[in-house]
Amino acid sequence: MRLNKYISETGICSRREADRWIEAGRVTVNGTAAGLGTQVEAGDQVCLDGAPIGAKKAAVYIALNKPPGITCTTEEGVADNIVDFVGHPQRIFPIGRLDKDSEGLILLTNDGDIVNELLRAENLHEKEYVVWVERPISDLSLQMLGQGVRIMGEVTKPCRVIREDRDRFRMILTQGRNRQIRRMCSALGHRVRRLKRIRIVNIRLCDLPLGRWRDLTSAELEGLLPRLRSRAG
Repeated sequence: MRLNKYISETGICSRREADRWIEAGRVTVNGTAAGLGTQVEAGDQVCLDGAPIGAKKAAVYIALNKPPGITCTTEEGVADNIVDFVGHPQRIFPIGRLDKDSEGLILLTNDGDIVNELLRAENLHEKEYVVWVERPISDLSLQMLGQGVRIMGEVTKPCRVIREDRDRFRMILTQGRNRQIRRMCSALGHRVRRLKRIRIVNIRLCDLPLGRWRDLTSAELEGLLPRLRSRAG
């Protein structure tokens, strides 16, 4: 097994963070400094900063209805960070981000594999949002949002846009650029008043109360994990 995968499966970090630790020379295998391509076998001792890394922990997959004001970071020094807010007994980290000002569904886990797969843009995983803007939005503007809008020097990928009211609509994206929806709306002269994510792939927010979290069901995992692993394999 590759070293970064082994480390991520212990639940202490994602593969990307493990790679950074390895590159920084913080990881050893059987007393020898490790490299990015190091392989680990049963019985090998893996240490981080000289301390042994424990055995693989049980996988955790949870869904949180994030309130506005919570920051999606694992950095302990950041006020109102998502890890402290959830208070889970195991070390978990968010899959991707949801803007501090936004609310709704975000997944957290200790499984580094699922993090990598869901964050790969080429995998085209759908994320669905409800968007409220400060004034009525025209059909033409909704059409333009669906076709793609130039933000940060590039045109966004086509997406599905469904009107729900004069100032409310749904967007289904397969892209996740920084503050993408807010920037897209701003490019067309609209300011987002409220932004709520209601679905990630096959996981739906449904009636989960704001600020509460729950474990993913076996049915949700069966629908999510095979899809990701089939792409990875």
